[in-house]
Amino acid sequence: MTPAAVVTAVGSALPPGSVSNRELTARLDTTDEWIRSRTGITRRRIAGADQSTADLAVRAATRTLTSSEPEHVEALVVATTTPDRCCPATAPAVATRLGLTGTPAYDLAAGCTGFLYALATGAGLIAAGTARTVLVIGADRLASLPHPDDRTTVPLFGDGAGAVLLRRGSTDEPGALGPVVLGSDGTGADLIRAEHPGALHMDGTAVFRHAVDRMATASRQAVTAAGWDLADIDRLVPHQANSRITSFVARQLDVPEDRCLSNVADVGNTGAASIPLLLDHASSDSRLKPGHRTLLTAFGAGLTWGALTLTWPDLAPARLTGEARHDQ
Repeated sequence: MTPAAVVTAVGSALPPGSVSNRELTARLDTTDEWIRSRTGITRRRIAGADQSTADLAVRAATRTLTSSEPEHVEALVVATTTPDRCCPATAPAVATRLGLTGTPAYDLAAGCTGFLYALATGAGLIAAGTARTVLVIGADRLASLPHPDDRTTVPLFGDGAGAVLLRRGSTDEPGALGPVVLGSDGTGADLIRAEHPGALHMDGTAVFRHAVDRMATASRQAVTAAGWDLADIDRLVPHQANSRITSFVARQLDVPEDRCLSNVADVGNTGAASIPLLLDHASSDSRLKPGHRTLLTAFGAGLTWGALTLTWPDLAPARLTGEARHDQ
């Protein structure tokens, strides 16, 4: 039997800097009501100039590893749209700072779907026998991408990182990743694009339509592949693009609002960090409990999309030593 990739730990990190809607209205031609009604966001966490994507990734990974104490991490994947440099990749530096020099480590770019692509990659490494444990990190500083005066995109994005540790296990145990559904469509590449920081362009109307359709379709396919029915879903964990997209996806899937998890109001759209951040937050505050049949789904630039299922495991809380959490 092919081994499964099993979630054994989760952690996250957010920068201490917070920017509220009211602070944005002081310099942008917008209002708090306009932002809330269209995005559901009230504030977002912004990294300082001295805080890199690698810094956020290391903090999230450290919190993940302190809750699991694995014998050894045998591979590391960082999903990010905002690597610290074009070359070299961010992942090897993250691995070294975690004491994992010599461990295979690489970046993966798939927009806001990056974390799901990275989970699939980690599961593939485990299935192939290449690694018994894989640390998967989503980390982004998306707040650096919009032009600072763009009233339509600046309110959307925040910075952060989240991580999960996967280990080799069996398909019938809690935390085992179900079949992963992934897709892409390069004909929509111009709908979300950023040639360089400060030059983000997004066709909001088209993105909304594609996001709802692709996430709902991929979700149905993942649920079917897992042998579930849509009514079996206890928790929907969608990419936190904005509250309107998540609400429409939930309606398409007939998932009740109280089963759809969200933290976008407090963190904004954190890209590849979005889903692992939400998993950590919801697990910590008991919105996500052991035994919950959980559906993850995302959509991002590329265009890319994906979905997968798992039954949420009973995870030990992170034991933090000397470092205050900035995600409260």
